[in-house]
Amino acid sequence: MIVDSHCHAWAYWPYEPRVPDPETRGAAEQLIYEMNRNGIQQATIVSAQIWHNPDNNSYVSEAVQRFPSRLHQYADVDSSWSDTYHVTGAAKRLEKAANQLPIKGFTHYLAPDDDGGWLHSQEGTDFFAVANERRLIASISCQPRHQPAIRRIAERFPELPILCHHLGALKASESPPHENLNNVLGSASFPNIYLKFSGFHYLSDQSERFEYPYPATMWIYRACYEAFGNRMCWGSDYPAVSPDMTYQQALEAFRRHCSFVSATDREAILGGTLRRLLDWARDVGPYETNT
Repeated sequence: MIVDSHCHAWAYWPYEPRVPDPETRGAAEQLIYEMNRNGIQQATIVSAQIWHNPDNNSYVSEAVQRFPSRLHQYADVDSSWSDTYHVTGAAKRLEKAANQLPIKGFTHYLAPDDDGGWLHSQEGTDFFAVANERRLIASISCQPRHQPAIRRIAERFPELPILCHHLGALKASESPPHENLNNVLGSASFPNIYLKFSGFHYLSDQSERFEYPYPATMWIYRACYEAFGNRMCWGSDYPAVSPDMTYQQALEAFRRHCSFVSATDREAILGGTLRRLLDWARDVGPYETNT
């Protein structure tokens, strides 16, 4: 089974430049089409209530209820673009999302210039305590410098799975002594920290974002794989990835071109690892959205 660990769905295309079909370009039905076309059995949608989509949590929730055997949801809770970013009461807002939405986890986008201190503050600790108690996977958008703070959360809640988006925002162009890479690799000693094996275009320099199969990034994927092993989860980043590569290329850049990954680990990274985490997460079952 292949499970996409990182994709999105929106009722209205959120990015510039504008597209001629903004009402359908990012629709959940388009995601299902790409999944069918590429042999993807399930996907976890990372909700993102960004531009033109303040109700994306509700939109994705409805999609999950239309395709319950195919889609899972991580709710957007207090991400950096929200009015509630690191405002008092985060734990209660996460609890409310868990009560109202059929979520397997949540996503929290840290601001790039954030020092990460909130994560292990009392507010942050209470927030992750709810995730741990309710069995909600934590899908975190972070920078390499946030890893020490993430490790403190992982140590406090050793059963809570923490998935870092796109290899923790590493860049393949980083020069020695590779401070950012070493910061991410330092988290490999925590068995509940995982990396999303995704974002080949993000790891690339701007001039190389179209250079499929992204040979300049392979050394950093190999380094992360050697540290984390099968505690990695492949993700497409569809449809945000579409200006740079197709869904199929996002899959094959890993499946076909990361030859350093063993066959057993490839199967786990493509779906086995995430499927295990989804089985750990709370059972939403047939779900009726509460108000």
